[in-house]
Amino acid sequence: MSICYIDSAVGRLALEADDDCVTSVRWASAEERARSTAPNPVLKEAIRQLDRYFNRKLRRFDLPLAARGTDHQKRVWAMMREIPFGETATYGGMAMALGSGPRAVGMACGRNPIPIIVPCHRVLGAGGKEGGFSGGRGLPTKRQLLAIEGVVLL
Repeated sequence: MSICYIDSAVGRLALEADDDCVTSVRWASAEERARSTAPNPVLKEAIRQLDRYFNRKLRRFDLPLAARGTDHQKRVWAMMREIPFGETATYGGMAMALGSGPRAVGMACGRNPIPIIVPCHRVLGAGGKEGGFSGGRGLPTKRQLLAIEGVVLL
């Protein structure tokens, strides 16, 4: 496993990869930096794409991903990757499309191991309500990611 850390617009991120696939993006503490390894080629590309995303120059990530989860979670994560930059979907709408329930979709969003790249921040509650967000500082981080994409929640 390879791991590296970057400072981003939404805080310090830890990026992890096995072989040639990104497996995790998470918010990291300052103490973790000492455990960083040299980024492998896929992490170098992830860093480049994240930098472009935070500078509003990348609208869709193109990285090999290997997220571990249930079949249902993987279907939700795949659907999230199809939500275009600057647009949103709802838990209920996704649930209907998947033949699932909004809470199950919400739980899959909360367990997304590759946030930002798999854009769970683009999923909202009914009527455009924020819903939840488990990364960074929670809802302020979700709002910040959406603002990068030009989405302002009321």
